[in-house]
Amino acid sequence: QVQLVESGGGLVQAGGSLRLSCAASGRTFSNYNMGWFRQAPGKEREFVARITKSGETSYVTDSVNDRFIISRDNMKNTVYLQMNSLKPDDSAVYFCAASDRTYGLRSRDYDYWGQGTQVTVSS
Repeated sequence: QVQLVESGGGLVQAGGSLRLSCAASGRTFSNYNMGWFRQAPGKEREFVARITKSGETSYVTDSVNDRFIISRDNMKNTVYLQMNSLKPDDSAVYFCAASDRTYGLRSRDYDYWGQGTQVTVSS
């Protein structure tokens, strides 16, 4: 199986930027489609972005696709989420996830999860 560790979260003012990283280990990283999800207090986990094994295809959910970018570096076994023009509503725990089965939008499409990294955007 693959192990995932997120980093890069923190406290930022509205309008600022953060780049989240998710480092993978244990199995061949390029065998996995990757996703980013987030969960705010009292809310369900929601899909943010996904990227295929090769990185050739990606998708960011409509609500943030003008501000967030997903990318990956298979040589570094890492997937990234660049977040720009952050808003207080973006505050959440952000999780990366991996799947060698599907290229999905749902939590159940992914088999492996990181522990999450907290993003807090102050107004």
